[in-house]
Amino acid sequence: MPELLKNKYNEESIRELASRIQAVYHPFQADDFVRSVMDGTWESLELKARMRQIAVNLGNYLPADYGQALGALDQVAAGYPEGFNDFTLMCFPDFVEVYGQDERHWDLSMAALERYTVFSSSEFAVRPFIISHEARMMEQMSAWARHANEHVRRLASEGCRPRLPWGQALPRFQKDPSPVLAILEQLKADPSLYVRKSVANNLNDISKNHPELVARIARDWYGRDERTDWIVKHGCRTLLKKGNREVMDLFGFSDPGSVKVYGFALGAASVAIGQELAFSFTVETEAAAKVRLEYGVDYQKANGRRNRKIFQISELSLKERTKKAYTKIHSFADVSTRKHYPGVHSVTLIVNGTERGTLDFKVLAPL
Repeated sequence: MPELLKNKYNEESIRELASRIQAVYHPFQADDFVRSVMDGTWESLELKARMRQIAVNLGNYLPADYGQALGALDQVAAGYPEGFNDFTLMCFPDFVEVYGQDERHWDLSMAALERYTVFSSSEFAVRPFIISHEARMMEQMSAWARHANEHVRRLASEGCRPRLPWGQALPRFQKDPSPVLAILEQLKADPSLYVRKSVANNLNDISKNHPELVARIARDWYGRDERTDWIVKHGCRTLLKKGNREVMDLFGFSDPGSVKVYGFALGAASVAIGQELAFSFTVETEAAAKVRLEYGVDYQKANGRRNRKIFQISELSLKERTKKAYTKIHSFADVSTRKHYPGVHSVTLIVNGTERGTLDFKVLAPL
């Protein structure tokens, strides 16, 4: 299993950070700082809480003057390479969030968030500024969207995502995403894939509250620029999984009836947690067609209810009277994002957004 992100913050990394700070700000009490951070609560803290504990303690050991404290952090940041650095420096934007929201610090804080996002990301730290000063902050985000550095342009999009994972909620943007769309409009053909991924993820966030709006934007944007086309396709992934007919038609998956499905069968009637289950099927086209193949697994949860998760199999173009057989293997091993429970589950085959058969099976306790 991959290392948990929270473990990027550990005694070794914190001690190295303390040493770097002490090298540029000699009064910094490195040992005391490390002890304060790694207190008795540390092991129980998750990623954001660890980040906050470091940031708060930075404020306790750096100069009391906010500008001087930023000056020390700036010198430390300059010693790291540009780019996302294993979360090491994300405590710097968090420091700005904790200590820099006072009106008198606005200019210092905006400049610091812009600098620090180049070495890590300020995507979490900008959100309380948006909540407190929406119009002013979105004006700043618009300026960042025109910045020469791709990390700063990405911040303009990532920081205002309505549903940013781990980020503070932006309920006003979930209700009315108009200010966000003004930012995305500036970035919809950005040359950087790093930025385009953020724009697509932002668009996908918006689609969860406003599917009709995103379907309309997709129709307006699609077909004019290959970079924008990539954003539209990736940004509509939730709508595609939900079988939104307008979006299906936009990408050419408009004729599920021309694709026949037969031989849909399970490899076994049951599977134990930790093992794999196979299923197979064959598709055949009567006429040439673009085909999007997916399957949904209805997982039984601990409370006995079911929850469906959609998985993509393939997207392809098939000629007239083409036959293609598939065998798919699905794992029922527990992962950090999904825990399995014994009970009756089902798998549903989906072709161009239309369900084409469902099979039940049992998930058994681990062997």
